[in-house]
Amino acid sequence: MNNDFDTKQRLFGTDGIRGTVNKDKITAQMAVKLAMAAGNYFFGKAGTKKPRVLIGKDTRLSGYMLEPALVSGFTSVGLDAITTGPMPTPAIAHLTRALRCDLGVMISASHNPYEDNGLKLFGSDGFKLNDDVENEIQLKMETTPTLAKSADLGRARRMEDANGRYSEFVKQILPKHEDLSGLKVVLDCANGASYKVGPEVLFELGAETNIIGAEPNGKNINFQCGAMFPERMAKETKLQGADLGIAFDGDADRVIFSDEKGNIIEGDLIIGFLANQMLKHNELYGKPVVGTIMSNIGLENYLIDKDIPFFRTNVGDRYIISKMFETKSRLGGEPSGHILLTDFAKTGDGLLTALKILFLLKKSGLKASELLRPFKLVPQLLKNIKNINKNILLKNEVQRFINDKQNLLGKDSRVLIRPSGTEDLIRVMVESPDIKKNEEVSDEICSFLINENKLGKNE
Repeated sequence: MNNDFDTKQRLFGTDGIRGTVNKDKITAQMAVKLAMAAGNYFFGKAGTKKPRVLIGKDTRLSGYMLEPALVSGFTSVGLDAITTGPMPTPAIAHLTRALRCDLGVMISASHNPYEDNGLKLFGSDGFKLNDDVENEIQLKMETTPTLAKSADLGRARRMEDANGRYSEFVKQILPKHEDLSGLKVVLDCANGASYKVGPEVLFELGAETNIIGAEPNGKNINFQCGAMFPERMAKETKLQGADLGIAFDGDADRVIFSDEKGNIIEGDLIIGFLANQMLKHNELYGKPVVGTIMSNIGLENYLIDKDIPFFRTNVGDRYIISKMFETKSRLGGEPSGHILLTDFAKTGDGLLTALKILFLLKKSGLKASELLRPFKLVPQLLKNIKNINKNILLKNEVQRFINDKQNLLGKDSRVLIRPSGTEDLIRVMVESPDIKKNEEVSDEICSFLINENKLGKNE
């Protein structure tokens, strides 16, 4: 098989394959090749009589292109394909395991704009794939696939009750006979994958819900709404006199909250709150909480004060979940709103987390502003540099400059520069109690990197 994309570079990023549709690596042809390779790799892994794959998607226009391409590839190598239509990423992770599928695929670029799309793969156990498996699949994409005989081709069908199956699963996070009646909620579905199931679950649990961002048209996913733009949700929460505001991203694996005053509550605050709740109820069992290199220093200090160990991983919930299982942790997550509760789910689940927070809010009888801010975040400034060669971060002079800035800020501060694993940019994060100094240092670093990039082009 001819290979028309550059396999010298790794196809997979920190969260599957992602890029601009029909411009980067995301094409229908790539999807067919990936399906053939992944189908060959996972064929028979679930141990069922007839191998099958579950395929979900968010609401992007390009999903109509990628879904049939995947179905074609998988059925050609003998797997039955089950499609769900728009569903959250964590729903696909759960249903892959519940339906005993050999693998699952979510068509989504998560929080990216609609022009992008991506493919997230899950093993038969519902976990995202590790680097080694992804590399094996990429290698298989370079070789001729093993096609099924005519009589052994796969079939395709639509799963009609996917929403209901997932709804019943997430509602299990509430104790039996408990509901959310008496709560008023604003829910922003980001015009994405949760636009049906999110409102349905809150309605069934009795919450009075004002819904926004639930009118997808293929191009408005994440557009000035959802977890990437929570200001609209926060403003509406205050305006409606709601108890809590909830904003999902495009595939609903992350969630950001607002209190009743319209103030946004970041993911690290939610992790700290949940850790304290689990500590009170003897649910941590002395095990650590797991965050990432982006987690706020304030969270780390808060947990240390409570004698709760805290570990950091690379960015990406699959790295968090790997560390959680290694350390038998039951709670982890990211500032962006990926929250992992391993007693219930194998990946970040925005709806599951939202139900947990709503129940604890109702049970407490307190305002969200009183309950969900257990510590103060250390001021953190994050800037993105686009259209830049990520390899400049490997240069010695760049490393020295960054180290000098870290030394300037001192031990209670952090400077973190990293290439994005999901977008074509470099992220510059500066964290210290001095807001003005954060701005100065981040500007200096961004200017230095941009200049180094220009010098590299001229060499």
